[in-house]
Amino acid sequence: MKFNPAHILSVIDLTSLNETDTAETIATLCQKAVTPLGHVAAVCVYPRFVAQVKEHLATQPVRIATVVNFPTGMELLEDVIRMTHQAIHAGAEEIDLVFPYQDYLRGEAEKAYDFVRAVKAACGETILLKVILETGALQDPAKIAEVSYHLCHAGADFLKTSTGKIAIGATLEAAKVMLNVINKIPRPIGFKASGGVRTLEQAEQYMQLAEEIMGKDWVTPDHFRIGASQLIDSPFLQHG
Repeated sequence: MKFNPAHILSVIDLTSLNETDTAETIATLCQKAVTPLGHVAAVCVYPRFVAQVKEHLATQPVRIATVVNFPTGMELLEDVIRMTHQAIHAGAEEIDLVFPYQDYLRGEAEKAYDFVRAVKAACGETILLKVILETGALQDPAKIAEVSYHLCHAGADFLKTSTGKIAIGATLEAAKVMLNVINKIPRPIGFKASGGVRTLEQAEQYMQLAEEIMGKDWVTPDHFRIGASQLIDSPFLQHG
């Protein structure tokens, strides 16, 4: 392994976004966030569980993330703004917003970007906004590059590949396009690979790609995340 287990663990967003989630399953998730080797970057849950996660992780250096406009990207802006405010009030430190990619694909690009601007305004400067492109729906590398560029200028703090709720999740090809755009933006923008990252080898591929494009010291929780929650039970990440 090129990356040590503590490093891989530190960039994982430990996530549960299932309709079957309960207070009990979220409590179990939180217990997995801290291991003998260290802790994950964040725990990401539906908004209704944010307060529970905040209480459970109150003494831990693990960030609290939630999703809005998820997973279809088709909710009303006023509803998303309200949910964003409620989630922040409950303790969310990071908002993972699904880009209205279906509006974009219908030719309403500016409407979609304005949506992101409005949600960033609701987040303010202290709350991290991670925008999910749903690259498996955009597909075309030119579209992924165009959307990535405009989202960086619309207020995104992180670009994230996928919801994990459609057939095509993260791909190295899409990640390369997004990272190359991020590399040209004058302000710091992070990157997150999510949706279908199930093995340590896959996780390392994304980390290696990010290092190659962004530099050796870039792959830290401040700049890079990976949605690879299945890996948390790996003996490699539990004990090294």
